[in-house]
Amino acid sequence: MVDTFAADIKAFIVSNFLFGQEGEGIAPDQSFLESGIIDSTGLLELVAFVEQTYGISIGDRELVPENLDSLQNISRFVARKLDTVGSRS
Repeated sequence: MVDTFAADIKAFIVSNFLFGQEGEGIAPDQSFLESGIIDSTGLLELVAFVEQTYGISIGDRELVPENLDSLQNISRFVARKLDTVGSRS
């Protein structure tokens, strides 16, 4: 499941920030901010995409690099959020 999240998120990033180029060059643990792929405004766009796509809400306290600054981090974060939502149902 995490791999599916990573593929969806990567496709969004390539389409919206890399304009279809260089998508294969994004390593799973590569920092979006440090490598210049996404800036702070782009991060908000990414958060909006993730919230809309997966039906989750990301709180202000969750807007940290450990959750959002790489394909690996954000995919794992989405999986945890969905597990939490699923366990409440």
